Amino acid sequence: MTLLMLPWLLCADDKQITIGLIPSEDSQAMIESSQQVIDQLEKKLGVPVKPFVATDYNGIIEALRSKKLDVAYLGPFSYALASSVANAEAFAVAVTKKTGGSSYHSVIIAHKDSGLKSIQDLKDHTFSFVDPSSTSGHLFPKAGLMKLGIDPDKYFSRLLFSGSHDASILSVANKKVDAAAVADRILASAIARGIVQESDFVILWKSNAIPESPMVWRRDLSPELKGKLAKAFSEIKGLPWGDQGVLNGFQKTTDQAYDIIRETAKILDLDLKGMK
Repeated sequence: MTLLMLPWLLCADDKQITIGLIPSEDSQAMIESSQQVIDQLEKKLGVPVKPFVATDYNGIIEALRSKKLDVAYLGPFSYALASSVANAEAFAVAVTKKTGGSSYHSVIIAHKDSGLKSIQDLKDHTFSFVDPSSTSGHLFPKAGLMKLGIDPDKYFSRLLFSGSHDASILSVANKKVDAAAVADRILASAIARGIVQESDFVILWKSNAIPESPMVWRRDLSPELKGKLAKAFSEIKGLPWGDQGVLNGFQKTTDQAYDIIRETAKILDLDLKGMK
């Protein structure tokens, strides 16, 4: 199965399911690391399941809003936005052997050779977030910095968005930026894949627990299709799932589980409906 570049041609109405994946890794890596789950979905649903990885979070949200996707895997903040503007609803969350639960953390990392030992040491250094809509790669660490009295727009000598967690991790590893905010599990995955060495990094900050990225569907899908999707996901176990490792299974979740994300948005004075 190859990356589908035109997902809007393949919808549930055409007896095919389109699934959008967040760009935590590069597009082809995201497809490959999710392929076995996609294959199982095809088998259980009895229809082709076509994956699509957008260049950024908003690409997935816009595809949901335009009904070009039926299902998507989104970050928590991206989901809170999608629930407001794209009629999306969370229905399942992955739990893996590696994570052992349905939450994760944001970390701010620096290279071991940088001499940086604390957030306070970062003043007038270069810093990378992931994506404006990224939960662990922007919004939670930004809120954490603000709680410390730090305005990211003024604190760093240069502030940029890398576009993906892997890109941020590599930027720190290759000393292109002094520090970056990323998801702890994606950092662990990059280390496990041999892309970077754990000994190259120091962790300057770690967030409180963040609810895990949900699987979402469009609310306007038929009840019959929703039932089939929920059943299919609940039966998938023991397979690799993106950067999270081997699945223990997909647990049922609800929209209300992400109210903490909406509360954090209020702290950041963010209008979720305006985050496009």
